[in-house]
Amino acid sequence: MYLRTLKCLGSGINIYLQSWERHAPVPPESWVGIRNATDDGLSCPQPSANGSYPTSEDCLFLNVYTTALPKNGSNPNRPVIVFFHSGGWYYNSGGSFLHGPQYLLDKDIVLVVTNYRLAALGFLSTGDDVLIGNYAMKDQVATLRWVQQNIAVFGGNPKDVTIAGCSVGGASIWLHMISPMSRGLFNKGISMSMSVNTLWDITKDPVTQAKKQAALLNCPNDTSVEIAECLRGKGDQEIASTYVDMLTWEYQPLVEYTPIIEKDYGQERFLTENPMKTFLEGNFVKIPWMTGVTKDELDPWAYYIVINKTLSEQFYDQFDVLAPVTLQYERGTQRSHLASQAFKEFYLHNQPITESSKRELGNLYSDALIRYGQDMTSKLACNLTDQPVYSYEFEYQGRYSHRYIPGTNTPFGVVHHDDLIYLFYISLLFPEFTPEDPETQMVEKLTTLWANFIYTGNPTPNASEVLNNVIWEQMTTENLAYLSINSELKMKSGLYQDRMNIWDRYFPAKP
Repeated sequence: MYLRTLKCLGSGINIYLQSWERHAPVPPESWVGIRNATDDGLSCPQPSANGSYPTSEDCLFLNVYTTALPKNGSNPNRPVIVFFHSGGWYYNSGGSFLHGPQYLLDKDIVLVVTNYRLAALGFLSTGDDVLIGNYAMKDQVATLRWVQQNIAVFGGNPKDVTIAGCSVGGASIWLHMISPMSRGLFNKGISMSMSVNTLWDITKDPVTQAKKQAALLNCPNDTSVEIAECLRGKGDQEIASTYVDMLTWEYQPLVEYTPIIEKDYGQERFLTENPMKTFLEGNFVKIPWMTGVTKDELDPWAYYIVINKTLSEQFYDQFDVLAPVTLQYERGTQRSHLASQAFKEFYLHNQPITESSKRELGNLYSDALIRYGQDMTSKLACNLTDQPVYSYEFEYQGRYSHRYIPGTNTPFGVVHHDDLIYLFYISLLFPEFTPEDPETQMVEKLTTLWANFIYTGNPTPNASEVLNNVIWEQMTTENLAYLSINSELKMKSGLYQDRMNIWDRYFPAKP
């Protein structure tokens, strides 16, 4: 069933701009002859760098996977999927140890997985032309432009490109739909557990953030020039390692660095205005879009608070202050205060946090940071475009998970990233499934749905036994249809609307 031989693994496509002269990426120098590109490039500097994630300043690599190359003047011209990795925009990698192609390439597509700069190295801005910001997003654009120029050599069709990602990778898809830099570079999008909404889609005060980052590195921070000159003398791993100290409370918020609105200094700008304003005005790329969530998303992150008596008491007693930090909505406003009161009553029933409230706290985390953004943007897209929107919830729990119940080998649930287990061979964490493994059927289901969408823009163009003869209905304003992805596929409607309504009430979609 599964692919055993890769015809090509290419890496080393872009170069990294060394030192703290942060600019958009530039192409590498050309070379003549054969270059060995059969191993992963190094990952970008990140706070959790270890033996599993060897890192380097020179980290802008992408991997290309294909099973058919042009031959005798004939090109396979296969559809392409470009995948942007998850990791809160501060960690993770596009390496093959997290995104092995073995499952997806059985579907005769070309797969591209890329690195991009992370945390301060990818996003730090002084709010002026000294350190502009959005470097990570421009790294992603550089990948898409490289695909347009080169993917035909790998048997891919540059006119048939699907961009996909999980978590902040999924959020990146939404931002590329909006960004003027990304126009004409892709045709379809897949956002898995997209962590983007009106609450934290952009960094609104980059100057304060830059000053704090500089202070952590013992740099003067009175002016942008002072900050930049001092940071140029710091190693990239030294800068990346300060990420945890940027956070406010117990490793919260989960995402500290995000894109910014760029002022015009004559450069190409990734975002020229609030992305939600652009989206609501309909000024975005209209494409078939698949978007969804997992059943238990961020429950394990909430459980970390539940099992720590000190943290659970702090969070409950100081909810008005800490909830906006952890759930990443506006702080210190009357609306924030009213929203915090409402959320405390709705989710926690104004009761102290105990083991019995882990489900409710998990829902609060997941709704705030994942589900509301996915729900809001997909419903808006139904109104703003005539292109199909397909929504899903991934509910299948196999033997493996990214999070386990502490002290056991029992999966915590169907948590954030768990759908990736059935799309990629994640050799760092899990075994490669064989036809004898029970997970194999889910691999076949999920890769078939994704491949159908990549080929046609429709995940179920025809009924098939592999997909339980289910036709995945488009989401519409009249029918909030979604596909329940489990051992059996089922169409359902109105995913978590009772909970989404409270978020709509306090944080409706607007710039």
